[in-house]
Amino acid sequence: MGLLSNRVDRESLKPGDHIYSWRTAYIYAHHGIYVGDDKVIHFTRRGQEVGTGTVLDVILVSSGPARSQVPCSTCTPPEEGHGVVSSCLNCFLAGGVLYRFEYSVSPTLFIAKARGGTCTLAVSDPDDVVVHRANYLFNNGFGCYNVFKNNCEDFAIYCKTGLLVLDQRTMGQSGQAVSIIGGPLAAVLSTPLRLVTTNIYGMAATAVGVYCASRYAADIGMRRDVMKVSVEDLTRRLATGTLQVVEPSIQALPPPIS
Repeated sequence: MGLLSNRVDRESLKPGDHIYSWRTAYIYAHHGIYVGDDKVIHFTRRGQEVGTGTVLDVILVSSGPARSQVPCSTCTPPEEGHGVVSSCLNCFLAGGVLYRFEYSVSPTLFIAKARGGTCTLAVSDPDDVVVHRANYLFNNGFGCYNVFKNNCEDFAIYCKTGLLVLDQRTMGQSGQAVSIIGGPLAAVLSTPLRLVTTNIYGMAATAVGVYCASRYAADIGMRRDVMKVSVEDLTRRLATGTLQVVEPSIQALPPPIS
């Protein structure tokens, strides 16, 4: 595994590893927990790797891997309304390259890896605890899928750390989601600098700085709105409704005024 690449060989995997694989054109990466015996437990939106419940799904689904019409004898199909699935490593990768998510990285390395969703400053729990969480959630679910607050990367990070964002009005743990928001946010926040300088390089450098700062502050290892929650308590909260995540939806347009 290189300085800026998390690519690994299958032989180096061990139970409890957080792994991921980029999909077509690096639009998104799918994350999961390797639990041994060539199996990966991961979180989906009703069996689909990613989704928003909006028209953006046309782009996202088209960038996903083509699935065989013949069911895999190793993989476990998703239950109705239950997005946590178990797949063999081959089906999880879907022909893609295998990467391992890094934990306890230094701030310098975190900033150097400009694309979110590859590493975190947070510390991972022991591997046996990680595997227990993944298996428990496989049997009990991880709530409702939300591409910005409760996605496959959020699932894997929770399994590794046990950390949960308390304020459901804010962004989840996912570095990919933070990157999606952080890019446009950096551009917006750096726009007022046009009044100070017209140097395109200076404005670009400032936008990059704002983007990196937003990623750093939003990392699960730096946030203060998180707490350690046992997997049993998490599923109890989900079952009783004391913890809720809703799917994003597009508001209907008002009828035209005649």
